[in-house]
Amino acid sequence: MALGPRLDLRQSQSLVMTPQLRQAIKLLQSSNVEVGAFVEEELERNPLLERDERPEPAMEDTRRADTLPAQAGQDSATAAHADSLPAEHAAPLDADWSNVHDEGTPFSSSAGGRSDFADDLSTMDDLPGRGATRHEHLSEQIRLTFRDPQERLIASAMLAMLEPSGRLMVDVHAMAARLCCGPGKVEAVRLRLQRFDPVGMFAADLAECLAAQLAERNRLDPAIQALLDHLPLLARREHAELQRICAVDAQDLADMIAEIRRLDPKPGAGFDTTPAMPVQPDVLMRAAPEGGWLLELNPDTLPRVLINQGFAARCLTTAKRAEKTFITEKLQTANWLVKSLEQRANTILKVAADIVQRQDGFFRHGVEFLRPLILREVAETVEMHESTVSRVTANKYIATPRGILELKFFFTTAINGTAGGESVSAAAVRHRIKAMVDQESPTAILSDDAIVTRLRQEGVDIARRTVAKYRDALRIPSSVQRKREKEGKAATAVA
Repeated sequence: MALGPRLDLRQSQSLVMTPQLRQAIKLLQSSNVEVGAFVEEELERNPLLERDERPEPAMEDTRRADTLPAQAGQDSATAAHADSLPAEHAAPLDADWSNVHDEGTPFSSSAGGRSDFADDLSTMDDLPGRGATRHEHLSEQIRLTFRDPQERLIASAMLAMLEPSGRLMVDVHAMAARLCCGPGKVEAVRLRLQRFDPVGMFAADLAECLAAQLAERNRLDPAIQALLDHLPLLARREHAELQRICAVDAQDLADMIAEIRRLDPKPGAGFDTTPAMPVQPDVLMRAAPEGGWLLELNPDTLPRVLINQGFAARCLTTAKRAEKTFITEKLQTANWLVKSLEQRANTILKVAADIVQRQDGFFRHGVEFLRPLILREVAETVEMHESTVSRVTANKYIATPRGILELKFFFTTAINGTAGGESVSAAAVRHRIKAMVDQESPTAILSDDAIVTRLRQEGVDIARRTVAKYRDALRIPSSVQRKREKEGKAATAVA
């Protein structure tokens, strides 16, 4: 075999991640808030883009719904209606980009529903106005309470080190050394600060925080102080031991526990919190008159832009070479943006229609009828890649008769049925476990093994460790702790 340089011609295919394609992918996986922010930026940058402010036409007059066949095995001949689906000549976005190097993107993201859909779903309550911050609220009280400049300085230093929950985790002696004063004076100022509004701030731990609130209500007696000193026993629901330590009976212990539950363990958490923005669904779901479900895109979350073709044509006829290059580039960018927004909307609607068709039992009967679903099943039906379905369902919401739900909610793992039976959704199993625990009697507390036995009798092949994991996720105590708690309630009821 001869060794030497030579020229070979080879033909191959490769994926090229253009800026426009990166933009389309980012738009597909972004939420409606992020898409709206990006469109606003493009409206400022591109002189050929205009906001479409024409009134949204009625769906009955402008859109013809396409009916999808009902899923076999469902309880009725249901159908999911969808708007126009993507055109066949539209550029595909369903490609696997996991092995493509992306050197950056020009896109920069910004930072329960009704059971009947008779009213407009887009109406939102007014957001609360900005109130005083925690620092402002406490600073005003410090200014009015402390007349001594040194005490006011100590209080201001403590306020600066206050944690968001309201705790003050500092060493009194170290603070006294830094402020050149005695530890007793620092501690005295801290105790006075604990009586500020809200009561319980500047406490060193949970017990001290609760004690300050009880003292404000004149409810801090020796028995409840002993209970605060043994909060770990209360967390483990060891009520018998707490009755012995506090020297009270079951009724008094239940009253003290009820008193503690009415307190605020984190009095500082209510300040400096940004009001949560209400979730606006991307897809609206309504019951169709002839049965099934009717889907439409939410016009309030759908960016609508137009391209000023006349302005572009006038500029191209009189512009110089550099100006023509700029106008041509902006025209291509505007066309790609409009096309990407339209394809994003159609893709969301297509995927949502398939999900609604598959989960018809959930919408009609509840979470117990939620079917196990994976991305591959939807991807095969809508003829897209799994990565595209994953992007479509991320940060997208649908308004259903059972509330506003994220599209990701409908994808759950499957748990095999016994004797080769039908698989069951993990969400349905968690709901069933919670129902069992809620219905158990104080004399027959269900252990994890007992729950496994019942589920297997109902056709669910599940392991004990899986039941324990689901129980912990639902914040359900163990059978031993539930038994102690219900026995204490039963003793209180008898007393």
